[in-house]
Amino acid sequence: MKTVVVGMSGGVDSSVTAYLLKQQGYRVVGVSFLLHEARGNAADAASCCSLVAARDAGRTAAALGVEHSVVNLRDRFSEQVVDPFVGEYTCGRTPNPCILCNRRIKFPALAQHADSIGAEYIATGHYAQVAHGASGRMLLKKGADVQKDQSYVLYMLPQTILARLLLPLGRLRKEETRAVARLLGLSAAERPESQEICFIPDGDYSSFILAAGRLPGPGPIILAETGKIVGRHDGIHRYTIGQRKRLPAVGRPVYVVRIDPERNAVIIGSKDEAMKRACRVRDLTWIAPPAAHGGDSLRVTAKIRSMMRDEPATVCLRQEDALLTFDEPQWAPAPGQSAVFYSGDVVLGGGIIREE
Repeated sequence: MKTVVVGMSGGVDSSVTAYLLKQQGYRVVGVSFLLHEARGNAADAASCCSLVAARDAGRTAAALGVEHSVVNLRDRFSEQVVDPFVGEYTCGRTPNPCILCNRRIKFPALAQHADSIGAEYIATGHYAQVAHGASGRMLLKKGADVQKDQSYVLYMLPQTILARLLLPLGRLRKEETRAVARLLGLSAAERPESQEICFIPDGDYSSFILAAGRLPGPGPIILAETGKIVGRHDGIHRYTIGQRKRLPAVGRPVYVVRIDPERNAVIIGSKDEAMKRACRVRDLTWIAPPAAHGGDSLRVTAKIRSMMRDEPATVCLRQEDALLTFDEPQWAPAPGQSAVFYSGDVVLGGGIIREE
């Protein structure tokens, strides 16, 4: 009997993942990671990777008749995810800590735990699919549920992880997953989905970064069209590209179109100025290497945020980065976020959007 280590967060997706794999004949071993301190409030109760979530996962594992353990990764998570998150925001960028966590914490820790008990496979409740490619490499593909596809947050996984990764929810719709949980009578069946970052479950980024004590201080808000100072901000960490709230009135709708950390300035402009056709992408990683697609220029579809539809674009590879150019302007590409490239439903790779 093959053994699979399932990352269990206490939510419906990982709970049904454990059940389905047991039904498929695997010996299932559940593990929950403690990644952040509990705050003892309602928001934390719905957050993954907290003590409350680990206890929920333990109860679900017992109900399913599978083994379960808890691993404390708080220090590692703080150093490798939270600190970089705060640092990026204070530099005027908008990081995606879920991607950073998947790369540095969750999947390496799952593999390490699997190795420690001699398990062949690891699994999560992500809505994506893994398949064998014709070249012998493993491929990452979109999940069948277009609305819940999570391939965007997995684009950085290496072949060593993909080769042993099982994603049983990849062919299911979210409604089907909840239906299975209800049929089993699992408490996770009606648990709400977390919409915020796990370590900031109330969504108050500013207060979290303030508590970290790394604020750049107040500075000017500048109108892009004229270069005129039209207001003051109380910290660039409070602003992201495309934002409309907390901006001064200038007689027409305006949005954050750029953040200039060197001048500690927030640049605002029209909706058209927030739309961009091109952005620079660095720290590239590839699941399907670009050499397999014919040279230094690739026709792809691409996402620059997780919930958008991938749109037609061209990737031009350069010495240290790539230039991603969409056929049509896209809304507010934000430095710090990831750009992910697709060919049909196959993830080619991606990287981090940087300032021009």
